[in-house]
Amino acid sequence: MNHKEYAKNPIFFEKNRVFRVYLGGKLFSDFFGDDSEDCFYPEEWVCSSTKALNEGSTDEFEGISKIKGTDIYFNQLIEQEKDLMLGDRDGLDVLVKALDAAIRLPVQAHPDKEYSRKYFNSEFGKAEAWLILATRPDAHIYFGFKDGVTKEDFEKAVNESETDKMAMEVLLNKILVKPGDVYFIPAKAVHAIGAGCLILEIQEPTDFTIQPERYCGDYKLSDKQMYLDLDKDTALTVFDYSYNKDRVLNECRKTPTILSDENNCVKTVLISKDDTPCFSLERYEINKGKTEKLSAPVIYVVTDGNGVLTNGEKEISLKKGDYFFMPYSCNNEYFVKSDSSLTLAACIPPERN
Repeated sequence: MNHKEYAKNPIFFEKNRVFRVYLGGKLFSDFFGDDSEDCFYPEEWVCSSTKALNEGSTDEFEGISKIKGTDIYFNQLIEQEKDLMLGDRDGLDVLVKALDAAIRLPVQAHPDKEYSRKYFNSEFGKAEAWLILATRPDAHIYFGFKDGVTKEDFEKAVNESETDKMAMEVLLNKILVKPGDVYFIPAKAVHAIGAGCLILEIQEPTDFTIQPERYCGDYKLSDKQMYLDLDKDTALTVFDYSYNKDRVLNECRKTPTILSDENNCVKTVLISKDDTPCFSLERYEINKGKTEKLSAPVIYVVTDGNGVLTNGEKEISLKKGDYFFMPYSCNNEYFVKSDSSLTLAACIPPERN
């Protein structure tokens, strides 16, 4: 099959595990149906055209997905068949990940677009959203500063983290999470994924993270891994101290909104365009029924159950953990049906630029 033919059909991908400095991945065994154990490849980058930033890596395709059964990378197919893949969009402009943390990740924040333009020569920051898929016991996240924490308190903790691994964690709110919880993490908001969370993450298409904590578990971060080649004082200006617990729970913890309930399929909005212009996230819950025809270009992830992707002529079996990209050329041609039950997450790019 040539490049053009791939761009005219739903696209599936090879496994795309990405190296990180934190331990995790065991919960992938149930979600993806493989033999995963905790290791330093705790992220699956889903339908990714974004390069991972790993210090010392020389792999120009690290983090970029490969079309299933081929040597074609997703960014190459987009570049060569942009009209079929994206219509009149300039880029896909979104990154989706599944990640499983066995330990707490470093305290961090991500740049907004203005910060990225100024310091990283990029039009994208890293706003993101989390859908909790599964948990281990005592699963939790850290999000927002505790009331009364000041810039001076935080900077003091940054210095103390050289020897005290708890110095920064104690300044943040610890929030227990369960499957189905949804959070929007604005750019510049302080946060850290805690131990025990399998998360579907949708975000702006960068790997920009400022994480001014010297250790991730027993791994000692370099200055580059902490500050992305910025000087320390400049890097720390990315943190917004206005995100306290009340603001996090009132503004960033999201309540799903049902859009429709037809053909034994409930369509729910998890992250809307009112929450952020950077992306949106919807969920289809099918119970012996079918979805409406699927829009494109969109990334779809089967988060539970099994069923079939079909255009009425050909059928492609789907099961929990499968994901695919629906190119623009297939807009409103395919739908998903299930004789039992299936849950599908639709990760939707921003309005075209």
